[in-house]
Amino acid sequence: MSSFSIKATAKAVPEKIVTNDDLAEIMDTSDEWISRRTGIKERRVAISETTTSLCAEVASKLLDKANVDASQIDFIIVGTMSSDYQTPSTAAAVQGIIGANKAIAFDINAACSGFVYGSYTMQSLLNGKPNSLGIVIGGEQLSKLINWHDRTTAVLFGDGAGGMLVSNQGSGEVLASNLKTYGDQGKALLAGHMIGDEHFGKVADRTDQYFHMDGREVFNFATKNVPNSIKEALSEANLDANDVKYFILHQANARIVRNVARKMKVDDQKFPINIDRYGNTAAASEPILLSEMMENGLIAKGDIIVLSGFGGGLTTGTMILRY
Repeated sequence: MSSFSIKATAKAVPEKIVTNDDLAEIMDTSDEWISRRTGIKERRVAISETTTSLCAEVASKLLDKANVDASQIDFIIVGTMSSDYQTPSTAAAVQGIIGANKAIAFDINAACSGFVYGSYTMQSLLNGKPNSLGIVIGGEQLSKLINWHDRTTAVLFGDGAGGMLVSNQGSGEVLASNLKTYGDQGKALLAGHMIGDEHFGKVADRTDQYFHMDGREVFNFATKNVPNSIKEALSEANLDANDVKYFILHQANARIVRNVARKMKVDDQKFPINIDRYGNTAAASEPILLSEMMENGLIAKGDIIVLSGFGGGLTTGTMILRY
């Protein structure tokens, strides 16, 4: 097994903060209602920023932190469900912006599992090329998929990006991975429906781009399948939950994260939460949290961490890393 060493982490979030009280001014909701059900107090909403600009900012920060020139990057993967265009990919746009001219760049859309799916794919790419470097980013501008009059979804989501620069040289490694897709349950979480038209020559009416979610089904899916995914990955790595320093879960809902900790019989202090400040940022949530923890010195060399995403598809994705 080749190395998978994290050389740098970074995040980028929009300037504008939208609080629960701000939302209460435009819809029938309240800070108490949102906080009690989700753990969210505020989120970032892009005004001048885009998915591309946020991801490019992350990439530039990673290069600066790792003291690496863009010409040295071999691969760029962006996990996103809210790219600015159907084509080109966000990753290709980032490649052009930072000048990583020799890098292969593409997106992965696995919704909230996108960062783990992207990291898993990056591991395979690094395995195939000696002395290579890659950038994995999770980036979203989910505000453009939100119906601001639907309080069942509008209160949940936020914008942002996070990522890591990784190398196949160093002491870090992937200890185990567990990725699963449940396509038969995909209608529980929909967004960005591209509506066609059966009559040739007519202009299609795109009227269904917003989020549609069966919250109860998604909650039950996550609290059942995420613990199973983590346990299977731990078993593959011959590890116990006590060996893990932190479990960095997708920040979909604070109740889900605490429920997973309880089902695994692990102190919830090992399950950090920042959803109160950012909301659900889909593929960006884990790398934003990882970057903050790195900035605060909470993860040291040799620590074992678990990344676990879950959501649209429906999907789960778990990766166990030794930093």
